[in-house]
Amino acid sequence: MSKVQSVQRAFLLLQQLASEEMGVTRLAAAAGLPKSTVARLLKTLEHEGAVAWDAETARYRIGPSIVSLAGSTDPATDLIAHTRPHLVVLAELTGEDAGLAVPDGRLTHYVAQVGTDNAVQVSDWTGQRLPMHSVASGLAMLAFLPEEMSEQYLAGPIERFTDATMTDPDDLRARLARIRLDGFAWCQADYVEGLSAVAAPILDASGRPTGAIHVHGPSFRFPPDGRRDEIAALVVDKARLVSEPAATSSPVH
Repeated sequence: MSKVQSVQRAFLLLQQLASEEMGVTRLAAAAGLPKSTVARLLKTLEHEGAVAWDAETARYRIGPSIVSLAGSTDPATDLIAHTRPHLVVLAELTGEDAGLAVPDGRLTHYVAQVGTDNAVQVSDWTGQRLPMHSVASGLAMLAFLPEEMSEQYLAGPIERFTDATMTDPDDLRARLARIRLDGFAWCQADYVEGLSAVAAPILDASGRPTGAIHVHGPSFRFPPDGRRDEIAALVVDKARLVSEPAATSSPVH
């Protein structure tokens, strides 16, 4: 294989992973390449940080180096910079990882995450794109989209990932209505078993979502007993501060 051909094939794999995380077999089929070739290219890309392996889902996704490069020209860069100090505070106050996601069509694109020193840690989701109905940040954004946009989403394919994934459009409408009333969304094992998360939307001046802040952790310890409402309120407060045009990037504990 020539060097030029290798670059072309590597770029083809990155294009496939930009739309959806995949395992080697499915990625090879989508790219129309031999599985052995794809496996070899993925190892090289992983070494360079261009892709990352998620042991929880047994799939590859876009890696941190590509996310960093894209961020240099992405409008989300300013939002990341403005939000990160608040994520640091959330991680400190909750003891769990905090992150930022932005809408990307029907997908939730995770663009930043602040970790903790817990012995049992959640994978870094930065770079992943997941269907909105399957994750807390996606639901928080979906609930605040204009009605015609949310209805368009509900009319499309709604994939099930776990037994907890809500796929019935009427059930989802009721859930979204509740999220609008509460201002936050909780998920427990909706996308992957053993993971819980709470998220609140970041809204622009017109009330449309430009992103969402979340905190997530293993379900066996998150949310801690008696702190569910407190943690949800913390996330809502930080999302509100980021939403405010005049908000300072220096968070108050």
